[in-house]
Amino acid sequence: MNPDRIFEAFPAPSYRGNQEQALRDIRDAFEAGNDVVLVRAPTGSGKSLLARAVAGCARTVDEADPVEATGAYYTTPQVSQLDDVAGDDLLQDLNVIRGKSNYTCILPGELDTPVNQAPCVRERGYDCSVQHRCPYFSDRAIASNRSIAAMTLAYFMQTAGSEVFRKRDVVVIDEAHGLSEWAEMYATIQLGPRTVPFWDDLRVPQVDSVEAAARYAEALGRRCTSRKDELLGQESLSPGEVRERDRLQELIGELDFFVEDYRDPQSPTTWLVDQAEAADSSRDGGSGSSDEDETENPQGGPLTIKPMDPERYLRYTVWDRGNKFALLSATILNKDAFCRHVGLEPSRVALVDVGHTFPVENRPLYDVTQGKMTYEHREETLPKIARTIVRIMQAHPDEKGLIHAHSYAIQEQLESLLTDFGVGDRVRAHSRDDRDADLEAWKASSDPDVFLSVKMEEALDLKGDLCRWQVLCKAPFLNTSDSRVAHRLEEGQWAWYYRAALRTVIQACGRVIRAPDDHGATYVADSSLLDLFERARTDMPDWFAEQVDRLSEPALPEFEPRAALEATDGDGGGSGGYSRTSSHSTSSSGPKEGTGSGGSANESDARGRSQSRSRSRRGRRSSKRSPLADVWDTDG
Repeated sequence: MNPDRIFEAFPAPSYRGNQEQALRDIRDAFEAGNDVVLVRAPTGSGKSLLARAVAGCARTVDEADPVEATGAYYTTPQVSQLDDVAGDDLLQDLNVIRGKSNYTCILPGELDTPVNQAPCVRERGYDCSVQHRCPYFSDRAIASNRSIAAMTLAYFMQTAGSEVFRKRDVVVIDEAHGLSEWAEMYATIQLGPRTVPFWDDLRVPQVDSVEAAARYAEALGRRCTSRKDELLGQESLSPGEVRERDRLQELIGELDFFVEDYRDPQSPTTWLVDQAEAADSSRDGGSGSSDEDETENPQGGPLTIKPMDPERYLRYTVWDRGNKFALLSATILNKDAFCRHVGLEPSRVALVDVGHTFPVENRPLYDVTQGKMTYEHREETLPKIARTIVRIMQAHPDEKGLIHAHSYAIQEQLESLLTDFGVGDRVRAHSRDDRDADLEAWKASSDPDVFLSVKMEEALDLKGDLCRWQVLCKAPFLNTSDSRVAHRLEEGQWAWYYRAALRTVIQACGRVIRAPDDHGATYVADSSLLDLFERARTDMPDWFAEQVDRLSEPALPEFEPRAALEATDGDGGGSGGYSRTSSHSTSSSGPKEGTGSGGSANESDARGRSQSRSRSRRGRRSSKRSPLADVWDTDG
């Protein structure tokens, strides 16, 4: 790596904000001998441009001996972030490769077939006459042979050990704050009817320890191998059999890694096992078990095998893939804690802070707290929050707003309450199945609609008039019923717990202000957020602490639902109470309204016409697809 090349590798014609100083600090950190440089760069810093500059410092083929690693990888957990890179003219030399399922076959009669189900993977010994023109293999060849290959973190991890994507000199990971959590999620093994192709044929024991899970994993691995070999022995496979074969191969790798890591006395990984109850404890499962077996070995349900701080997994999938690393994020809040969770030695890691260039008065935080949103208090608090949202809508009659609902249950309740209050004409919601489509439709609309979102605190660019205000309905604490979270809290890792929530809040605050001349207000509705700010104060970046210090109570209009619909009715004018001008004014000491969900005559006035439109915007919520599915591209 040649850090001195960082300035000539910067792709933009000029610098903005603190980019030049950031490049200087990153260069100095690498020249000081650090293997890893953490770049804490807030929203609007141009992280992708900084990432490209670091990647450009990688050793070139002309500079290297034949055995030395050359070139760079750029990777990010977020599919949308990779899409942004692919569409940026300044980053055209980042050669993007995606998973096979993102490409379609070009053979006649197969034009609707994804490459991961094409004849080349369905038929044994198939010799594709157009493989040199196949969009997937073409992109893969280009990415593997050019100096900078760009891919999602999932694809990057999956290609560990690949002869195509070997070790490179430099690895740049954008949005790296959740690296440990991503690795934990990706290394988690789900054993159930949706993930094991022949689950209904299995007899699953009750697993009461990690040792018992390891024994069962060994037995299941042998059975998966036998079934995979059967499929490989066939001359051709149906698309369904292809999916089964690929899933079996993936599952075998997962089980082998777990057993090997668990049996290794030197491994630092802690494994946890969760098991659901059996759906039908009386079924034989085809195992020929007797009543005596059933009594001695009662049947269990689906299993989840989870690693904590999977240092060994990260070493194989990430740290062994490069010589030098740059990890960029706005929310790497504590260097030593981050290093501890991802298996890095802090003495070989430098932290570079990039200053925030957005004026603090352009990104105000407002206290509209109505009580706690914990489960036991939610029934009382949520109607108050819904009424407060109506008053915020009145203050922004012709500006788009975003509601961070935190969960689909809260989203659905809020949508119902807002419709009952008569403001449903301005409310949109997304379903699990159509997150992206519903989001894009809202963004494309010129109406001042309010979007009820779930898990959209990251990787969402709402610049300018795309959104001028947002509400944080609930402190985003991790679920304490998750065994990993519970285990850490039992060990007293409360600082980690608060850092995780603070990180999500900071990410959320960056959705509505994207440039120094942009502006957007964030309203805090859950009183637990105020407690979070106090408890996590020592881990706050200075620029966010400045926002928190200016937290104020706004003087919202009195509850009047019809006023919230002025712009949609064509009656309103002006930009409302919290447009650019008023959001920068000093706070008012006006009282916050804390009334319950009781209605007024004005509510019923607008209710009827609002219901049909609001209900038509609701998608189906029957899918069990994970809210994180849009950021994990897991097809190899």
